[in-house]
Amino acid sequence: MFKRPYYIAVALVALLTLLVLNLPGSTTARLKLAIGSIFLPLFGATGGIHQAAAKAGDALLPKGELIRANEALRRQNQELQVQAMRAGETARENTRLRQLVGWKAKAPWKVKLARVIARDPANWWRAVQIDRGSLDELRENLPVLTPDGLLIGRVSAVGLTSARVLLIGDPNCKVPAAILGDNAESGIITSAGLFNGSFVNLTYLANRTNIKPGQSVVTSGLSAIYPKGIPIGTVADARPVESGLYTEAQVKLAANLNALEEVWVLFP
Repeated sequence: MFKRPYYIAVALVALLTLLVLNLPGSTTARLKLAIGSIFLPLFGATGGIHQAAAKAGDALLPKGELIRANEALRRQNQELQVQAMRAGETARENTRLRQLVGWKAKAPWKVKLARVIARDPANWWRAVQIDRGSLDELRENLPVLTPDGLLIGRVSAVGLTSARVLLIGDPNCKVPAAILGDNAESGIITSAGLFNGSFVNLTYLANRTNIKPGQSVVTSGLSAIYPKGIPIGTVADARPVESGLYTEAQVKLAANLNALEEVWVLFP
């Protein structure tokens, strides 16, 4: 039943083959080009797909290896952050040391550098501990200054390798001081009551004095502890006390007692 169409198809293929073989050379070449233009894009697309699949297979990594690579990158990033922080701190420390060396070269007194190593949380603005002691020739009542020469207090207790510094503004750290100006007046630096590390009181000033905000306040030299001329701060305001016996000025401290890292211990 199906043999007749089969024979017809075979005969047609044979006939086409004979026709192609008997065609001129130029016609055969054009026919081959036409057939190739139809099938070559298909072959090219197939090859491209195989190449892309091969590349994708090479690029894909096992999940475990990706996790390990990601963890290694995270650790490297953390190490770089730590190194950057250390480099920044080193730069800041170098800047501070240059300032310290520069100030010491022109300081009129003998001084020793000390580092603040502890503070009492209960008396944050009243005392600090430094890393110098009796082995460094420290003794009680030596003045203590900031790296740029501002008064912050005095040594109140000394151990072998450390000492306690009582900060200016504590009720037990009174400092004879003077207001600079045409009509210089002297008084005593005392606590401003609820001490916040920024203000102190300058008491026992004469009532007739003409004090103006912004005037500089320094040590007066009327003391066996503090040499004359150490900067303390500036006048914020002045007012007579209730008894009317003397005038009292509020002084803003020049030193930031909340940011002490290195200090000078002064040997008069």
